[in-house]
Amino acid sequence: MLEVAEPLNDAKWPLETVVRDNFLRPRNTGTLEPPAHTACAASVTCGAAIRMSFKVDESHRITEIRYQAAGCSVLVAAASNLTEAVKGMTTGQAAASARQLTWPGGVPAGREECVLLACNALLEGIKHFSDSVRDEWAGDEALICTCFGVSEKTIQRHVRLGGFERIEEVTKACNAGAGCRSCWPLIQDILDEPNYATATGPHD
Repeated sequence: MLEVAEPLNDAKWPLETVVRDNFLRPRNTGTLEPPAHTACAASVTCGAAIRMSFKVDESHRITEIRYQAAGCSVLVAAASNLTEAVKGMTTGQAAASARQLTWPGGVPAGREECVLLACNALLEGIKHFSDSVRDEWAGDEALICTCFGVSEKTIQRHVRLGGFERIEEVTKACNAGAGCRSCWPLIQDILDEPNYATATGPHD
């Protein structure tokens, strides 16, 4: 694994302690063998790249997670911090956390893209996992949001009752689409169905 650092300058990094700790003592580096779910992300601006892999249990909780990164100290530190934070979370919780772009004490000024790159790698991996779960689903109702276990019938019911027209309204009502967002096109298809978009009351 190649992890390329840039010099850490106390004047430049007010959050240098967090960066230094996670960079010099990175957590969860390495790779996981299949059946791990793996995804990559890269920046065309600086050439940094990251590969993230994770395993989940039957409850869709992340049991193991690893990453390999080639980039600056902030990218490595962000990946270390993120992977530590999401261990034990469900994939839905992890995806929601990654979208918040959080960092202890705040994201380093001007380095949001470095943190975002680590988050995007995780999100892509969760999207791949969600797609595989939908493909293998054998339940009675079509599964739309795998992150939070929301079925097509549940979303249709909320759209009918609420007269929803936007994905954000559906998400607020039943949490569908709040995770990796791989289900957004499917939710939009439901919203685009005239019978649901124009209905104002409950139906069987």
